[in-house]
This record gives sequence, C-alpha cells and structure tokens, in this order.
Amino acid sequence: MLWFKRDLRVEDHRPLAEAAVRTLDGDPLLCLYVYEPSLFRDGPLDAAHHAFIDTSLRELDEALRARGGRLHFRVGEMPEVLERLHAERAITCLWSHRETGDGQTYARDLRVLDWCRARRIPWRERSQNGVIRRLRSRDGWAQRWALQMRKPVVAAPGRIVGVDGIDPQVPRAPHEVGATRTERVEIQRGGMQAGRETLDGFLHRRGAGYRKDMSSPLYGWGSCSRLSPHLAWGTLSLRQVFQDSERRLRRVRDRKRRGRLDDPRWPEALSSFRSRLSWHCHFMQKLEDEPRIEFENVNRAYDGLREEAFDEARFAAWAKGETGYPLVDACMRSLRRTGWLNFRMRAMLVSFSSYQLWLHWRRPALHLARLFLDYEAGIHFSQVQMQSGTTGINTLRIYSPIKQVRDQDPEGHFIRHWVPELRGVPLEHLAEPHRMPGLEQRMAGCVIGRDYPAPIVEHGPAYRRAKERMGAIRRRPDVRAEAQRVAQKHGSRRRPRRRPR
Repeated sequence: MLWFKRDLRVEDHRPLAEAAVRTLDGDPLLCLYVYEPSLFRDGPLDAAHHAFIDTSLRELDEALRARGGRLHFRVGEMPEVLERLHAERAITCLWSHRETGDGQTYARDLRVLDWCRARRIPWRERSQNGVIRRLRSRDGWAQRWALQMRKPVVAAPGRIVGVDGIDPQVPRAPHEVGATRTERVEIQRGGMQAGRETLDGFLHRRGAGYRKDMSSPLYGWGSCSRLSPHLAWGTLSLRQVFQDSERRLRRVRDRKRRGRLDDPRWPEALSSFRSRLSWHCHFMQKLEDEPRIEFENVNRAYDGLREEAFDEARFAAWAKGETGYPLVDACMRSLRRTGWLNFRMRAMLVSFSSYQLWLHWRRPALHLARLFLDYEAGIHFSQVQMQSGTTGINTLRIYSPIKQVRDQDPEGHFIRHWVPELRGVPLEHLAEPHRMPGLEQRMAGCVIGRDYPAPIVEHGPAYRRAKERMGAIRRRPDVRAEAQRVAQKHGSRRRPRRRPR
C-alpha cells in the first residue's frame, strides 16, 4: 500500500517508484489518500485547502490510471482506516514519504507506526526534501542538503499493477470531510500541471524582477515564484524546482557571456531565488529537531515575556484587518481573500502583532496557519518565532507600518484595492489617515472612527516600548546563554565549525 499525504505527484516520488517495481513481481499496489476530518476540524485546514487538494487528487488519479493503477479515497482517522482496509485485503507493506508536520500529524504518524509494528507490517518512509531525521549536529548540514538536491530526479513509473476487488470510492466534497467554509475564493489552482506551469512561468517569464519586487505586496504577486503551495502539498518536489532553476541559471549566465541576454536582471534574480530554496528545509529542520517550538518559545529565557492577559480586542482587530493601519489591514484582507502574501508583508503582520500589539505569538500563528494556502508547519512556526523575537539569535526587526507604506506601496495601489474605504484619501495621508483634518476626512469620504477604524494603538510609543523591553531582555546573561544553545542547535552554518584543540 502507498499512502499519499503531502506528495500529490507521480514524478520524483521515490516510494511510488519503489512500490511500482514490486507490483511487476506480482504484488499489486493500492494507492491511498485519506481525508482526515480531525485535520479540518481541529487543525489548520479548511475549504480553501480542500479545493487545492481536490484538484491535485483528481489529476493524480488520472496519472495513476494512465499507468494501470488508481487512487483509492477514504474518509476517517489513521490508523483506523488502515485497519479496515487490512481486513479487506492483507497489507504486506506500507510506503509513504516522511513528513515534518505539526503536533497533530506527528501524533498521527506515531499511531500509524505502532499499528504497523503490532502487525509486523514494514513501513518504508522515504525523504522527499533535505530535512534529516535524527540529525546529531547542524555542522555540514548545507552540504548534505545540496547533495540531496542534486540527486537524480526519480522518474514516474511507466506501469503499475493495481489492486482489484476493493471499492476505490471517489473524491469527497468539503462538507463530507468537515472542512469549514472560507473567504479565500481567489486561491491558486492545485495539481502537477499547474505546478509545472507556475515554475516554468517564473523561471522564463515572470521572475526577472524577483530580487527587487519580492518585497512589494503589489509586484510580488507576479514576480515571486508562487511555488509555495505546490511545494507544501507536493505537486512539485523541491528537487525538481532546485534542478530546473540551476539549469535555467546556467543558461542565463551563458547567454550573458555571449552578450545575448534579453534582460540583465535574470542572473541576480535566479541566484537570489536559488539561495532561498535552502531556507525551505533550513526552517523545517528546526521543527524536526525540536518539535516543541510549535508550542513553546525557541529560546526558553523569553518565557513570560508576553504571557500576561491576552488582549482579545487587539487580536480580533488584527485578524479582521481593522487595526487602523492601512498596510497592515490591506495585507490581512488580501490574505483572507487569496491565501497568499509575499514574505516581507507576512513578516510585517507578525511583527505588528508581536511588538505594537504585544500579543504572544501562538494565537496569531494559528490564525495565519489557517489563512496560508501554503501552510508548512516547520517553516511557519520557526518563522513566526523569528519575527516575534523569541529565538534570541536573529536580528530584531520591528517593522513600521507607516514606513512600509512609503517603501513598498508608495503609490497606494495595494492599499486602495484591499481597503476600499480609503480610495478617496489623498496619497500624502494614506499611511496615516487618522492624521487628516476633519474637513479633509469628510471631503475624502472617510471619517476615521466611522468609515475606517482609528488606530488601536499609537505606533510611536508602542514601537519604542517594545524596543526597550526587547533590548532589556536580550542583555540578560541567561538570555545570552540560552541563545548560544539555540545557535548551536539551530543556527545556519555552511561548513563544519572548527573544533577547539
């Protein structure tokens, strides 16, 4: 049996390729996808994620049918689903990719492991990225990651011998799996073909402005790769993306040497993109090595920093996009509609909740996890903690939502699109509409407190107070000592550190 999880493809799928070889020796293969209601009911998934998954599953089923197999669908919790299938047809081996998931899927995998051991069924898990299980040290990790990315892409099997006599069932609608309704109706399309088209479009047409435009919420929409949902759900493998970008970069550099490069921005853009691919697994490795960081501060010396009474009113305003700070609100409203936002604006949302609003990172992290179509637990919780300042090893970044308007949306196009209440506000007041005189507010059709919220906090004092508090705690000896432990365990280092003699 092959269990598909976040690996909805046939190319560069080692468990599928290995299991398919066994089918040619007379051991038929049941390809299984399980809709787990608990992941929709208690976890971060909703109908938007279901839509992306559904398109991917239907395309995956077609690809398996073309090779002689098919996808079997079930609704239920693991390993109970396996037990029912085992009663119909004895499972002799379970194949899957290894997953670095959140606490919920981690506990699920432990239950599956216990079930397999109790029945003496081998579970053959294979890695699909550069994350290393039971890693002893970060020394040399980058080199090991690069070696993994440069291994040959595993070809899709030419033929699969499928299982007969078991009802394959059909894909399920959102309400059948417990998926709640969603505001995100402008999401990216799932599937292997869409993933390939997105990658090709970025590498050959859209990506020339990547280096400059990726920080802009307006231009990043087209200039960023937009591959993150496909990597999160496995319609493309990271190895495929890495190797395609390497080939494209070599061709671009060759054309530059021969004076035939049509756009001089390409080499820098592709180099920048390639360097960020390793970040994907770098952050996932942190959760793999220390699963508690989904729930607790990476640097335990920060415990108690924001654990005082949680301000529900501030959190609600932030989550709805009604803080009174136009770029913060535009970003949140855009995310609630599309499920995607560029990296800098994601960082600004977390920074604003952590510093200006002084909210503990856990609740905002769970809210954003449900909004992100590309939610990847290892990346998500590591990044949220980095942006909220609780790692102790990263540069403290407190974003000014006013300065970011001038830097990233200087003409106000993004804000006016997603916060229509502000469309009549003059550009010089767009970053801080609450500072408009009353007459100008009425002339702009935007009276603060009536048509658009007044700021829930005053940025200047909140910024200074947060900076002072973070500076004071970072100077403490216990915080510095814990930061050294964190750096040793999770810090990025491209070559082995020299050991003291």
